[in-house]
Amino acid sequence: MKNKTTIISVIFVLALLFQNCNSGKYSLKNDAQIDSVNIERGDFRVMFYNCENFFDIFDDSLKLDDEFTPDGAKHWSWNKYQEKLGNLSRVITSVGGWEPPDIVGLCEVENYFVLNQLTNDAPLSVFNYKIIHYESPDSRGIDVALLYIPAKFRPIFAKKITVNFPASMGGRPTRDILYVKGLTTNKDTLHIYVNHWPSRWGGMLESEEKRMFVGSLLRANIDSVFATNAAAKIIIMGDLNDFPTNKSITDSLRALHEFNNIKSNELYNLSYYLQETKGAYSHKYQGESGILDQMIISGALLDNSAKIYTTPDNAHIYNADFLLEDDNDNVGYKPFRTYIGYKYHGGYSDHLPAYLDLFFQH
Repeated sequence: MKNKTTIISVIFVLALLFQNCNSGKYSLKNDAQIDSVNIERGDFRVMFYNCENFFDIFDDSLKLDDEFTPDGAKHWSWNKYQEKLGNLSRVITSVGGWEPPDIVGLCEVENYFVLNQLTNDAPLSVFNYKIIHYESPDSRGIDVALLYIPAKFRPIFAKKITVNFPASMGGRPTRDILYVKGLTTNKDTLHIYVNHWPSRWGGMLESEEKRMFVGSLLRANIDSVFATNAAAKIIIMGDLNDFPTNKSITDSLRALHEFNNIKSNELYNLSYYLQETKGAYSHKYQGESGILDQMIISGALLDNSAKIYTTPDNAHIYNADFLLEDDNDNVGYKPFRTYIGYKYHGGYSDHLPAYLDLFFQH
């Protein structure tokens, strides 16, 4: 045991696992084998999670958040909100395994208030996470954010990248991209991008040009980093609302999915490898499953002689049984979500978490 935080983490995780075993939620599912978070854990773990509508209960007159209020269509109450805080704490802690994730990217969070409650007033508070968050112009008020453990990661620069669609695309404004540059404990620099791209509302093809626009915007920002340092170590995480094979990823962002002849200043999609070779999925809708919640990295992180590095096999989708339920309308299982339409379902999220382990040269 490394320190008091680690001991608390272990006790907390074991208690959660015991609770889930007693409730019958830990029977092993045939097509969702638990990808152990404790086997060859890296020196630095990065996680991403779509929280599925992590709202407070208060009406904000400047946002379309009315349905997530006690009098709203979803009758979002303080008790449900508190259960959500506990559920998110459970997921983040479980993904950490014996230690909490060093960095956690989140999307579908309403504001700083809910993040502050999660990190200070929920079980997650034992880990002393700090918050990086900016309000975005999204009409529903949902944002992206980054949590980090100061002893493991020291931010030296952060900004939001605003997405301004051309008039021809119309539509409502979307979430910003969060960019954070910081130092790990081995004093290597990471460039982190947290994303939540425009949804498929109205149809995948009808909405595709917006995601392609965001992909191009992100690529332009990354190219400016490469122009300064061709060996920059970059991690792109987020709910991209497209699968690794869609054009917004392959054409606009230009993320490659073949892992030979690696170049430091190219992007490589670890989620493509997960989806196409391991059959992993982070989301399932009307029987269609795939990875929307992706981990994409620069080639410099695939250099195992570098100070910090990873491999395609160190990217994962966390599919523990307590995050899944039977898909009665289709085959197999689906994420155990908080709401189904306007009906409270009491689960965690309609997405599964993604995580990536990095290793230091010792």
